[in-house]
Amino acid sequence: MIEPEIPQNTGNIGRTCVATRSALHLVGQMGFEINDKNLKRAGLDYWTHLQWFQHSNYEEWWEKVENKNRVFFFSTKVKKSYTEEKFQAGDWLVFGRETRGLDPEILKSYPDQCLRIPQPGPVRSLNLATAAAIAVYEGLRQIGFDEGTV
Repeated sequence: MIEPEIPQNTGNIGRTCVATRSALHLVGQMGFEINDKNLKRAGLDYWTHLQWFQHSNYEEWWEKVENKNRVFFFSTKVKKSYTEEKFQAGDWLVFGRETRGLDPEILKSYPDQCLRIPQPGPVRSLNLATAAAIAVYEGLRQIGFDEGTV
């Protein structure tokens, strides 16, 4: 998550990460503190089971990514559907701020790695936690997983 703004969304995404044995990376300035009671309330008592990392900025996080071709940026402003991608174990799924999404420069720099979740109804976007859960579970569905053995 790059510069998340709403603690409840981050808490819910953290809970999804625990359920799927995925790591959560928080990048850049956040609109809350990690000790925020809403963050922990949304994540319930699962937060202690979460593998999470905090990076001060995009560049610091980007240096840690080994295979930059397996990073996928989610946005409502791109054409390619997430269902067109063939996910692999170890892929990175990246989401931006709730109010503005990802920086347009990121989307321009990696056009083949930008994905959207189709929304045929009259909404601008899905809730960030909902979008993250859709993407994570689609990735896991594709690579195959059984309950308890991701």
